Formats: sequence, structure tokens, C-alpha cells
Amino acid sequence: MAQENPHLHPGDGEPALKGNRWLAYSALAAVCLFWGTTYLAIRMSLESLSPAWLVAIRYTISGSILVGVALARGARFPRSKGLWAAIGCGVLILGGGNGSLAFAETIIPSGLASLFITTSPFWLVGIEALLPGGERLHVPTILGMIVGFGGAALLLTTGIQGERVEHAALIGFLILQAGVVSWTFGSILQRRAAIAAHPAVTGAVQQLLVGLIYFPVALLTPYHHPIVWQMRSLLAVIYLAIFGGIVGYSSYMYALENLPVAITSVYPYINCVVAVALGWLMYREPFGWREAAGMLIIFAGVAIVKWTTGKASR
Repeated sequence: MAQENPHLHPGDGEPALKGNRWLAYSALAAVCLFWGTTYLAIRMSLESLSPAWLVAIRYTISGSILVGVALARGARFPRSKGLWAAIGCGVLILGGGNGSLAFAETIIPSGLASLFITTSPFWLVGIEALLPGGERLHVPTILGMIVGFGGAALLLTTGIQGERVEHAALIGFLILQAGVVSWTFGSILQRRAAIAAHPAVTGAVQQLLVGLIYFPVALLTPYHHPIVWQMRSLLAVIYLAIFGGIVGYSSYMYALENLPVAITSVYPYINCVVAVALGWLMYREPFGWREAAGMLIIFAGVAIVKWTTGKASR
């Protein structure tokens, strides 16, 4: 899922970094790698847990560790309006964005889920256009969005001629698009909120609170399978807490604060390649001509959108 800097439109020059340049790029590299592996880890975790319990447990663990470290180091925490802004953005980004991914992976393969999420730049430019000060949509940009969603439509079809829409894929697609909108909107708001705390501390607070919020959701959400812990699922949850939450989300928050959108927005596509490869390797998830064509069409639509928005900004 791609993010937006309200003071920088896609294609603008890179602003001066507020932090260390190499650290910022290292953080982005960690996001590209580790978040690509979390699609598989989520699928493994769901062998034992419901989606709501998975979100509650993984973020409570990672958030508690990060908040404990921040307290021990005497870090500054967001307060007053900044705290409420952090909570609201965290619910949108983690609760809505990653929560939807967990629910979607109960009905569609992890690799297909990662492909659907690559539509995030289309929602990014659309939401940005609707917000005050956002850049309006241009005809070439709209055409690029149509091309990209055409690739997603191909992924939804089945049969030799693609004459029928696969019901499970459609439901998963709709769930993930709602999650992408939530993630993108929350990220845009967070960039505009100017929260007076280090990004890693803000991320720690968000993870802990989202984890705690999801416990009553898990208790109230009907789930027909009892929790039966398997070693593989347990290790997957721990992996998600450490590399998806502590390392991945902290790195994402740092990269989001210190790199322009033209750079940070590459990570969903690297995530997608990693997720598709691991899904095929571990679960033999299907990846044939239809999936390959759909991925290339979506990427082509993204390239058109990025090129046209960058050209319009210049």
C-alpha cells in the first residue's frame, strides 16, 4: 500500500531528509523484504487463529515490547491532540488495512491478496484529489487507473475465456480494497497530522492500542473453529510480531517520515513478488498466465498513473 506526502506530489524532487539518508533507505529495504514475507506468515497463523484473534495477539505483543523499550529509554510519547491523531490513524492503517488482509486471506491465497493490494496507488491519487490542496485528476491518470483495475478484473475471472467471475476472489478483492482505502487515508492523515513524537514511538502506541481494541472484536466475532495451536502457526505469529510489527512497521514509519512518495511507493510491488513466490513455494498457490498477465497490467496502470501525475506536478 502506497503512502502520500501532502507537501510532495508524485514525481517531485526529493526533499531534504529529516533523518539519516542511509538509515531511511535501509528502513525501506526492510519494509520491502519483511512485509513481503508476512503474507505467507498470516496464512500460516490462520491455520490456528481467527483473523481477529491474529490481529489482537500479534499487535499486542509487538506494541507492548516497543512501548516498553520506549518507556525505558525515556522517549517522548504523543500527547493531547497528537495522541488522538495517532490512535485514529493507527486504527485506519493497522486495524482497517492489515485487519482486512487477515480476513481476506481466509478465502483467497496469500499471493493473490498481495496482487490485489498493488492497486493502492489508484486509491492514493483518488483520495488525494478529494482532499483540500490535493492535485486534481487528469484524463491520462484516469486512463491509467482504468488499465490497472482492468488487470484486477482479469484476476477475478476464471475459465479459458474469463467468462465467469470467481465469487471468493471477488469477496476477497472487495475486502482488500476497503482495507487499502483505510490504510491510504490513514497514512495521508498521519503525514498531515505532524504528531510530536518519533515515528517509531507513534508506531508502538498504534500497535498496542490496535491490538487491545481487537480483543473485544475477536470475542464478539463468530468463529466456528476452536483455537488449536500448532508449532508452525505459533512461530508464524511470533514472526509477524517481530518482523511484521517491531521491525517492519517501525521501519515503515521511519521511511514514511523521511523519504518522498516516489521512493516509498515501490514497496508494495516488491512485497507482491516476494509474497507470490513464497505462496507458490510453500502452498503451491496457483500462478499461471492469468495471474502473470493481471500483475503486468496492474503494474502498467501504476506506471501510467505515476508518470502522468509526476508530469502534471512538474
